[in-house]
Amino acid sequence: MAQAIRKEKRYSYKDYLDWPDDERWELIDGVAYNMSAAPRIIHQNIVSNFHIRLKTHPENRCYTGIAPTDVVFDEYNVVQPDLFVVCDAGKITGDNIQGAPDLIIEVVSPATEVRDRREKKSLYEKFGVMEYLIVFPEREYVERYFLETGTYGPSEILNWDEVLELRSLNIEINLWEIFEKEKSE
Repeated sequence: MAQAIRKEKRYSYKDYLDWPDDERWELIDGVAYNMSAAPRIIHQNIVSNFHIRLKTHPENRCYTGIAPTDVVFDEYNVVQPDLFVVCDAGKITGDNIQGAPDLIIEVVSPATEVRDRREKKSLYEKFGVMEYLIVFPEREYVERYFLETGTYGPSEILNWDEVLELRSLNIEINLWEIFEKEKSE
């Protein structure tokens, strides 16, 4: 799988808007990262399963979005998370999301794992994303971070056969359904 390419110049959102439409990039502190090749089927299934469950959950009254949608934190920080939930309608524009979503879910691929766990975690914490999930499709677990007093506490690890309580939304999701596995009782 191709590695994400990093450009060594400080770019702004204005620069980003001028790049070719057939290329996908993210900006983290002005550093441009080329998005990896198309995700594997397991990655897309997990994103889709989360999206369906969140979008149709009767308790979720927030906007649920998927990539490629720009989430613009500021002039030098623009990402396209795999999935996100925004409860403040004032952050939703016709073109993008302006500000921190309440929940972001990134599904790891080999090319993006380090960035998801380091740069993006730091970015999401800095801008106040309440809850951040990193999903590991091959290892079948979820790593969850929750913002408390401005910082993420230690990660919580949830296996595929557990129930995930999304604290930011007060919603529970059966992870075996996300990972498309049979849970024996």
